[in-house]
Order: sequence, then C-alpha cells, then structure tokens
Amino acid sequence: MAVIHQTVLKPTKLELLTAWLPTRPWYGGGAGGPELVKSGGFRLDDPQGEVGIEFMVVTDTSGPHPTAYLVPLTYRGAPLDGAEHALVGTMEHGVLGRRWAYDGYHDPVLVAQLLALIEGRVRAQDQNASDTPDLDVTASRTGEGSISGESPVTAADDREGTALVLPGGAALRLRRALRPAEDGSPLPPQGAAGYLAGVWSTPDGVRVRGLFAVLRPASGA
Repeated sequence: MAVIHQTVLKPTKLELLTAWLPTRPWYGGGAGGPELVKSGGFRLDDPQGEVGIEFMVVTDTSGPHPTAYLVPLTYRGAPLDGAEHALVGTMEHGVLGRRWAYDGYHDPVLVAQLLALIEGRVRAQDQNASDTPDLDVTASRTGEGSISGESPVTAADDREGTALVLPGGAALRLRRALRPAEDGSPLPPQGAAGYLAGVWSTPDGVRVRGLFAVLRPASGA
C-alpha cells in the first residue's frame, strides 16, 4: 500500500495545475486562468512501490458556472523517458525530494493500474489516508478476457477528454470535465463494456457522483 506523507510541496499541486490546465484542449475556462479548489479523488498503488498514482478532482471556480475536472497524476523520482509532452511540472517534496508530476493517462504505470481497477483486480485507495480503500469508487466491465496486455496503450487528448486505445482495439474514453449523474447513480451509455465512477464535492459542499470513464468494445471504439 502507498504511504501518504503529511508534508509540504513547493509548488503545490494546485499551483502546478493552475498553469497547466489552460494548455489542455479539453479545458473550458476563460482567458483569465483557472481558480482551483480540490474537490475529491482517489489513489491507486504501484505494485513496485516507486510511482505515486493519484486521480485528482479539481474545480475551477473562475467562471459563473464552476467546472470540475478529473486530473490523474503520477509522481516520479526521476523523469519518465519519452513523456516530456505529458509533464505537468516538478515540485519539491518535504520527505521524498524532487518529484516529477505527469499527466497520468500518458504514464504506463497509471494506465496499467487503471485497467486493473476496471477489471476488478485492484481496489481504489483513499486519497488522504494510508492503507484505506475508497469505497466510493466503483468500476465494472463486461465480456471475457483481459483489456490489458503487453501491447502499448496510446492516449490522445481532444476537446471532449482523453481516449486510450487498448490492445485489441477497445477504447477507454476518460472524462475530463465531469458532470454529476442526474439521479445520483451513474450508468454507462448503452453499448458500453465497462465504466469507472466516483464522487466529488461541489464548491458549496454537496457531494455528487458521476462517470469518470467509459469502456467501449473494439467494434464501438
């Protein structure tokens, strides 16, 4: 299990994301830049214990209608070769020293654990406490066989979010701008082969639930 260190980060995660979010095609804020607050999220464990994996939900309150964004991050003790395009920034960790923060959908360690979560092989962990499962995160899939494998997974950002093309042609569509489920119980769209859902808090403190990702089979990708 990952150990959560109660320490100081310079710059903070929110400071890094404030500069990085406006560079993304799926960011819908104005020209003035985001004003971010932490709204929720969860963690996954790296089996090797080397890479920190966090799915953050941050809310941009700069506009008249606050928008929650899903930002998966990986934290590494050294640069990830070939991932310069996915670097969010570097920060100094009070315990671990310099850390390189990456957009996790472009990091193979996060992708492997995300697929394992959807397949039911690992459990989501609490964002702020060590050795504590996060029971608010739900994931499911249908069909036989594994959606992971040795073949590389490619990630592409667009205005709607991020698409991961998986071995065999299936696609995992990751939502970046989140929307609460109308009845509080998010269900994947018709024809989906799986999903990932979680909770976050609105700026006025209301906990809401919505889809984080939808898995499409190869024929529908």
